[in-house]
Amino acid sequence: MSGKDSYEYEEIEEISKYLLQKTKHRPTVGIICGSGLGGLADLLSDKNVFNYDSIPNFPVSTVVGHSGCLVFGLLKGVTIVCMKGRIHPYEGYAMAVCAMPVRVMKLLGVKTLIVTNAAGGLNKEYKMGDIMIIKDQINLPAFAGLSPLRGKNDERWGQRFPPMNNAYDRSLIKIAKQCAEELKLTDITREGVYVMNGGPAYESIAEVKFLRDRADAVGMSTAHEVVVAQHCGLKILGFSLITNCCIADYDSRQEANHQEVLDTANKRAKDLENLIIKLIEKLPKK
Repeated sequence: MSGKDSYEYEEIEEISKYLLQKTKHRPTVGIICGSGLGGLADLLSDKNVFNYDSIPNFPVSTVVGHSGCLVFGLLKGVTIVCMKGRIHPYEGYAMAVCAMPVRVMKLLGVKTLIVTNAAGGLNKEYKMGDIMIIKDQINLPAFAGLSPLRGKNDERWGQRFPPMNNAYDRSLIKIAKQCAEELKLTDITREGVYVMNGGPAYESIAEVKFLRDRADAVGMSTAHEVVVAQHCGLKILGFSLITNCCIADYDSRQEANHQEVLDTANKRAKDLENLIIKLIEKLPKK
């Protein structure tokens, strides 16, 4: 675990230069793989794999279901870099440190970022195994001042006050819906709002009831990464795989648990992988 609160531009530049010297790949698309969704990285061909602990000054993932490596390679002729395992604030890292890999991707040449996560279903209509295209987000930690943009702003990344009303790219959402139709996944595909809870505890019943009026899915990641991606000018598309149902009944004997999340992700991961593969094929080439 790092004691750093943030990274200077030059530090992130050094990380990106190190990686570019070690691989021939020049990625234009970045993918962040959520819990149990690391199989996306395994689909790349002509791979170069870098464990996080082998990359100078790179934070290390400590969560079960997150392998902890950057994977470069090709998917449908498109050069990709995947984070196979993300860094979470609840692991003890500052928000800016957790989101720093997005800035590395920017300097590697990435133009489009696809974020994925395993999430709890707040919406009563959602079922375990549904795929939610994220149309908007609520960044709860930022309500307490825990923003990845906190501190001095470096204009080389972006403006001091980035707008978030258009963070999730509407043209990419439209393409994602088309892909779901072509793959006959419309019966399990949703579109909704994702809310980030800092974790690592799952939500209480009162918290579920509070959030249910405002969002459709809840997780412990993603929102801070999207803020940083928007800040540095990336096009963003997000998917939540609904891996557990949030408990809102005081008489329920059920308990949310991480193994359930991983099990559901493993069962439905192939559908999400196929959706992203189809999406990669349809991305504008310029």
